[in-house]
Amino acid sequence: MQFKKSEKLYNQGLVNLVGAVNSPVRAFASVGGNPLFIKKAKGSKIIDVDNNEYVDLVLSYGPMILGHRHKKVQKAIKKSLKNGYTFGASTENEIILAKIVCDAFPGMDKVRFVSSGTEAVLSALRLARAFTGHDKIIKFAGCYHGHSDALLVAAGSGLATLSIPGSKGVPNDAVKNTLIAEYNNLASVQKHIDENKDIAAIIIEPVGGNMGVVIPQNNFLKELKSLCETNGILLIADEVMTGFRSKFGGAQELFDVQADITCLGKVIGGGFPVGAYGARNEIMEMVSPLGAMYQAGTLSGNPIAMASGIATLTELKKQDPYAEFNSNAEKIEGFLLYSAKKYNVDLTVNRFGSMINPFFTNEVVTDFTLAQTSDTEKFGIFFWEMIHNGVFLPPSQFEAWFLSSALSDEDMSIVEIAIEKAMEKVSGI
Repeated sequence: MQFKKSEKLYNQGLVNLVGAVNSPVRAFASVGGNPLFIKKAKGSKIIDVDNNEYVDLVLSYGPMILGHRHKKVQKAIKKSLKNGYTFGASTENEIILAKIVCDAFPGMDKVRFVSSGTEAVLSALRLARAFTGHDKIIKFAGCYHGHSDALLVAAGSGLATLSIPGSKGVPNDAVKNTLIAEYNNLASVQKHIDENKDIAAIIIEPVGGNMGVVIPQNNFLKELKSLCETNGILLIADEVMTGFRSKFGGAQELFDVQADITCLGKVIGGGFPVGAYGARNEIMEMVSPLGAMYQAGTLSGNPIAMASGIATLTELKKQDPYAEFNSNAEKIEGFLLYSAKKYNVDLTVNRFGSMINPFFTNEVVTDFTLAQTSDTEKFGIFFWEMIHNGVFLPPSQFEAWFLSSALSDEDMSIVEIAIEKAMEKVSGI
């Protein structure tokens, strides 16, 4: 497999783009080598500029849940394009998509569309502070909630990949109200509550997808919600990654938990730049123009994104692929564990719904500290061998793999063979 055109574009990109990329994880820093440049995608496949074809398990980090360029979504986008690209005014499709989203989340009466997950989260935090009158928030080590200043501390994902504990340019005052707890450790949350009486919200990924699919243990989410209710704290579920991935709605419901505020991302726009935050009427009526919490955006509710989101979620509900997602994820887990045992490689696999991630460690991974015991050198070797055998993975140990409903039996065979060859390669170091 050759990557000459990708290498050429990388060198060209270094001139006018920062690191030749527009998002740090795309730089392939943790796996070595140069980033791949993509030309097109269709269904379950993605194709780079050198015409190498891969089964896509990145799916733009989750939103391409139906696969790429699904015919019904494509048709809706083309129809919307004929009417214009952006109006800076309201459209009917905003109302239609809002109802679909609210109906999918118990306790969500109103939603506000924005243009990214980061924007959804920072707006949700402002809303929680406005509603409670308090300033402090609790987040969990390893959970990534976008790059807003107050949350760019003890994050996972790209920050873990690059071994950066925070970010230059974030003043101390920006994070002074951010408290860090340990995922799956209720005592670490209780300690903060005991020491701080002005906590507005606790924000969490129901399933940690930015430290490599970490699942809540022993009713952790239910007990967390109970703590919130007892202490007048709002629970914010960041479902930018998990929304619609394990059921038609949120992962929180599968854990019998109802967040006070829910944040959503690109899946509700079928891959277009969309985010959203929603809650019950009592909370959402704090948002301007109904209330005093101001948040605005010219591109919020973009007509093309709304059309794509309606088509995607309508088709997703019709397909109801969640049993198949679980089945395929279970098969991939089996491929990974079988080949790891065959080649005597330490491996732990975590999966939830259509999200899955292998860790090159013999530890059971239940938090960010344990996730970091994974051998990232082995992951780098594994990553490139998977690429050479036709499977496109996130170039980071700490990012989830995602499944789409476009995956075929043939695709699954390609994945199985690639895993076998990659694990053999890893065993040689």
